[in-house]
Amino acid sequence: MSVDPLVHLPSETAARPVTGLAVEYPHAHLIASHTHTRAQFLYATQGVMVIETSRGRWVVPPTRGVWLLADVKHTVRMSGAVSMRTLFIDPDAAPNLPNTDCVLNVSPLLRELMLEASKIPLDYELDSRDGRLMRLILDELQTLPILPFYLPWPEDKRLKRVCTQLAKQPDTPTTADQWATQLAMSTKTFHRQFRHHTGITFGQWRQLARLLLSLESLAQGTPIVQVALEHGYNSQSAYTAMFKRHFGMTPSAFYQ
Repeated sequence: MSVDPLVHLPSETAARPVTGLAVEYPHAHLIASHTHTRAQFLYATQGVMVIETSRGRWVVPPTRGVWLLADVKHTVRMSGAVSMRTLFIDPDAAPNLPNTDCVLNVSPLLRELMLEASKIPLDYELDSRDGRLMRLILDELQTLPILPFYLPWPEDKRLKRVCTQLAKQPDTPTTADQWATQLAMSTKTFHRQFRHHTGITFGQWRQLARLLLSLESLAQGTPIVQVALEHGYNSQSAYTAMFKRHFGMTPSAFYQ
């Protein structure tokens, strides 16, 4: 089921440099492919959002948000019931805003500011409490670290088939040699083309895909051992070790 992205239009076209919006979405809802004329920062107080563009996929759990530049065509899929808070921001509203699409950490301060921003009228006075709150949001956005929640997606149709299959079945044991055979190319060519189109090796991509896809299952309360096995790991301990290496914490601590 898809949602008409025009629900965002009043906030997106408002005259102020920063506007906020709150929207509730049920599990599996899809916001159809669309663009915005302004930069957008999406954050969910609960649930996981999966944002896809032509060049990659971002998996965005609570306490994180995704920054999208203006005019980037994207879809947003909800995993679990999602309470979304969105900011629309003029690209020149502040000098050091992110210059690429990315996932950012959401500090406790920014979280509270975004909750307040979604309640502020679209025609707020710039020289007011509401205007100063919005300027503080801009200050915060310029200081947030970029996080490793991005999965690059190849444009090559053959490699895209491989990535799509791995995203649907992350536990598939098919090797690079076997994929190369299916695509009628040598293993060396497969590895070279994969790195050229994604910027990382096939092994790195598959590991990253498994970790990022597992976030959706964790958000839905699936037992960690089941998540591990469904995403290609032989044991919960192997999954936990790789998860901690990439995200800096264990799966059990991730959503706390």
